[in-house]
Amino acid sequence: MSDSPHTQWWLASLGRTLIWARLRIKDAGTAEVLDSDGNTLAYDSEDSARAALFDAEFVSYDGLDEEDALRRGFSLHEVVPPFAEDEAALRPLMVQSLGGRA
Repeated sequence: MSDSPHTQWWLASLGRTLIWARLRIKDAGTAEVLDSDGNTLAYDSEDSARAALFDAEFVSYDGLDEEDALRRGFSLHEVVPPFAEDEAALRPLMVQSLGGRA
């Protein structure tokens, strides 16, 4: 069975550091968020999960355009959502330093 087709990546930026969160929508309509600490947080709906992400100042990666990204201090050309074979390998990739600017 493949990964859920209802997976979305969200991010927050703090200076030149990106903090990622993965939102998965379950077939039953519930949702879970994998946070940057490696915790999986359960929500009763996609809306409640999205509200929690918005409250924590996350934005949908798919909803960003280059202008939005530049205002946040990075270019879409320099970032991609993290990828790993399993949750344990994914955890250290959930916080991404973009390094300093010259």
